[in-house]
Amino acid sequence: MKQQTLKESFSLSGKGLHTGLNLTVTFSPAPENFGYKIKRVDIEGQPIIDAYADNVAETTRGTVLVKDGVKVSTIEHGMAALFALGIDNCLIEVNGPEFPILDGSSKFFIQGINRVGIKEQNAEKDFFEIKHRMEYKDEETGASIVMYPDDKFSITTLISYDSVILPNQYATLDDMSHFEEEISQARTFVFVREIEPLLNAGLIRGGDLDNAIVIYERQMTQERYNKLADIMRVPHMDATRLGYIMHKPLVWSNECARHKLLDVIGDMALIGKPIKGHIIATRPGHTINNKFARLMRNELLKQ
Repeated sequence: MKQQTLKESFSLSGKGLHTGLNLTVTFSPAPENFGYKIKRVDIEGQPIIDAYADNVAETTRGTVLVKDGVKVSTIEHGMAALFALGIDNCLIEVNGPEFPILDGSSKFFIQGINRVGIKEQNAEKDFFEIKHRMEYKDEETGASIVMYPDDKFSITTLISYDSVILPNQYATLDDMSHFEEEISQARTFVFVREIEPLLNAGLIRGGDLDNAIVIYERQMTQERYNKLADIMRVPHMDATRLGYIMHKPLVWSNECARHKLLDVIGDMALIGKPIKGHIIATRPGHTINNKFARLMRNELLKQ
């Protein structure tokens, strides 16, 4: 199999989930053995960050790459699209500190790639083949990621929250060629109880019902619920009615599990090579995803 890049460049524009800024990200063809690199075109000198797990400095509600004080965040949905469609080499330019969130999924990144097409290059694809079982476990949270040898890349994700609305769910992707129809439309999600702490931490300033599934599963007073609605710029709702809050209905009943699977792919893209192995991710999140990706990078550098 040969390495691949884009045939042409494409751009996507929208607001940033955490900053609320209007942002444009451009994906362009890149030469063989280039990998993924992200250029901040809004900063003097246009610094470039290699999209490697080692450069991830923060994992609170997204994956944040940092190099020499320059950062770019919310990259995982774009990276998942590149990785799942088998693109090895791509230069990504962005005019701010994060990728636009768009609708909270990978759908528009996939559409952009399909619009310009994929070009085969001359160099051979350099796979990272898993030779033995590898595991990273977080005893505190119960989260774990295990990878087994396989002749292709596949993932099973299991999620579990203390929630009456969002039950335990799982999602499986046996073949990356099915990513577009089975995973790419799965949107990010947040619990209402998480919104205040996230806003207080200076995050999700651009969050709304067009770019996230909001889950209301622990009743609060009407007054507090109204206050949160005002902050989120949405109409007041009945605080006694628990459930999903969103403008567009769920694409699948297990959309949340599928989104977590999408995030795992985006974070594994930072290993730096296409992978042959089967991942089972239990209660994954960007923190454990990155720790596992770093473990894989260490293994890769030994080879």
